Amino acid sequence: MPRKSREKHPHAIFHIMSRSESEFLLFRDDDDKDYYLGLLKKYTDKYKCGIYAYCLMDNHLHLHLDPKGFDVSKFMHCLNTAYVRYYNHKYKRHGHVFQGRFESRILDTDEYNLAVSAYIHNNPHDIEGYSGREEAYKYSSYGIYLGIRRDLLGLIDKSFIMKLFNIEDHEQFAEKYFGFVSHQRDVGSFKKLKKSLSTAIQYEYVSGRDIIARNLPVAKVISFISTSLMLPKWAGLAPSGKRKLQEFRAFSAYVLRVLCGLGYRQICGSMHNITISGCSRMFTRGYELLSSGNPMYQSVFDELAGLST
Repeated sequence: MPRKSREKHPHAIFHIMSRSESEFLLFRDDDDKDYYLGLLKKYTDKYKCGIYAYCLMDNHLHLHLDPKGFDVSKFMHCLNTAYVRYYNHKYKRHGHVFQGRFESRILDTDEYNLAVSAYIHNNPHDIEGYSGREEAYKYSSYGIYLGIRRDLLGLIDKSFIMKLFNIEDHEQFAEKYFGFVSHQRDVGSFKKLKKSLSTAIQYEYVSGRDIIARNLPVAKVISFISTSLMLPKWAGLAPSGKRKLQEFRAFSAYVLRVLCGLGYRQICGSMHNITISGCSRMFTRGYELLSSGNPMYQSVFDELAGLST
C-alpha cells in the first residue's frame, strides 16, 4: 500500500517530530545535540525559514517550524541528511539513523500553535531531575523564552508567540508564558487537542506572519538578476568579467532554489553546463555572497522576495 502523501500548504506552520531507529539513540552526547542545532541554524538561515521552538531528546526531537513558504520536505531532507552524514561518520556506521520519514502536522489556528509551543517545551518533564523545572533543560528553547538562557545561535524567533499573547514587554511575556506552559502541562490539554489537529488541505491561516510565496517564474528571476547586477557590462571584461559571471551564476542558483523552490537537477536544466554537484557548490557560494554584507546582493534578493509575496 502506498504511503499517505504529506499534507502541505505554502502558508503552513508545522509541528515536526523525528525519531531515531529503535536500536540506538538519535543523540548519544551533548556534542551531537549541539551539532544538530548548528545544522538547524545553518539551514533556517539558508532557506529563510523560522524556528519558534525546539526540544532535542535522546531518541527524538520536536520542532515548531515555519518554512515561510519553503517546501517543508526539502528543508527537513537537507537538515536530517546532513545530520545522518555526521552521525554515521562519527560512529563509524552506515544506514538509516531516523525511523522512517519525519512526522508533521499543520497548525492552522492560534490555539494549535500555542498548544504545540507548550507541548514542545514540556517535553523534558519525564527526564529525571527536570519535572517541574522543564525550563532548565539545556536542549529546549524554553529557557530562551523565559530569558534565563541566551540564544547563542540566534535560532529562535519569539516574536510570533509574543504576538499571540499580545505582549511586547519581554519580562511580562516570560511571566505569562511560564504560567501558560505550566498550566498546559498540568491539564494535559495537548493530548485532547492533538486528535483534532488539521488534516485538511484547505488553509487560510496567516496570523500576521511574513510569508514568501516562492513562486516566481525562473526566466523572470534570471532576467531580473542579470539586469540588476549589470551582467552585460561585465560579460566582455577579463578576468573580472569572468569572476562576475561566476558570481551571477552562483547567486542565481541560490535564488532559484530558495525563491523558486527548484531542486538542483532543475537548476541545472535552467542554467546549463553545470553538474548537480557543481550546482550544490554554486548554491553555497550564492548564499555566501548574500551573507557577505554586500548591499547589492541583499537589495536584489529583497526585491525578488518582495515580488514573490
